[in-house]
Amino acid sequence: MAESEKSVSIDGHYDWPAIVGDLNRLLRLRTTPIGMKLFETCEEMEAVPRIRRPGSIHTTDQIVGQASRNGWTVGITVDDLVGAQCGSVIGLHPQDPEWLSGDRMAGVWYSTQEEASAHQHAMDVVPFGQYEAMAVSPLTAGRLDPPDVCLIYATPAQMILFINGLQWTGYKKLEWGCVGESSCADSWGRALSTGEPSLSLPCFAERRYGGVMEDEMLMAIPPHFLPEIIEGLDALSRNGLRYPIPQYGVQQDVRAGMGVSYND
Repeated sequence: MAESEKSVSIDGHYDWPAIVGDLNRLLRLRTTPIGMKLFETCEEMEAVPRIRRPGSIHTTDQIVGQASRNGWTVGITVDDLVGAQCGSVIGLHPQDPEWLSGDRMAGVWYSTQEEASAHQHAMDVVPFGQYEAMAVSPLTAGRLDPPDVCLIYATPAQMILFINGLQWTGYKKLEWGCVGESSCADSWGRALSTGEPSLSLPCFAERRYGGVMEDEMLMAIPPHFLPEIIEGLDALSRNGLRYPIPQYGVQQDVRAGMGVSYND
């Protein structure tokens, strides 16, 4: 059986403890990998086992942080969110003319109303109208099996190896954008709306309100990619390309080091 098949059970469900165990073994992640799932009705979301409902108003960054930092399973509707910006990214609030105007961003993050509106139009978002609720939960809990996307926080060194594992088979050049503030649109907004792996530099709000560490990046990725990434990381590790990446030395003769990885 191929490595990528070992993390999926015979009934099609993912073996989340095995997947997360492999990611931790290969990358030594510091932050809990979590899943995010959209629901067509609030009742479906509230049926998730042991789900928590917020008692206060939050940003989506905080809800994600409650799962990735505290290990909670949390469900929300748009009424739990502080404003249209958070709800619009995950399709719980309409991307209407008022939202597209960027009125609240003008003079705060962007110099003019025109610049703020350009930012809003540039964001990757889930179209409004299909979903009423969203939930996040640690992958190992298995309560969102499967989630729509998985959220993996990692340092730059861990993240490039994660991407190398993704590119081990079926190679293609990966290209992402940076919308700036509201970079959740670059990660979970893009991944939910396109079904593609989506890397972001977490923004000010994610770090201030969501608990994202100064040295962390975020990959939002549909779950079916993870088994093949683990297979790729295992192959790279056998080739001596593994985390942590040992420092070779900026003044050493490079030929001995390169000779370990390349035949000639």
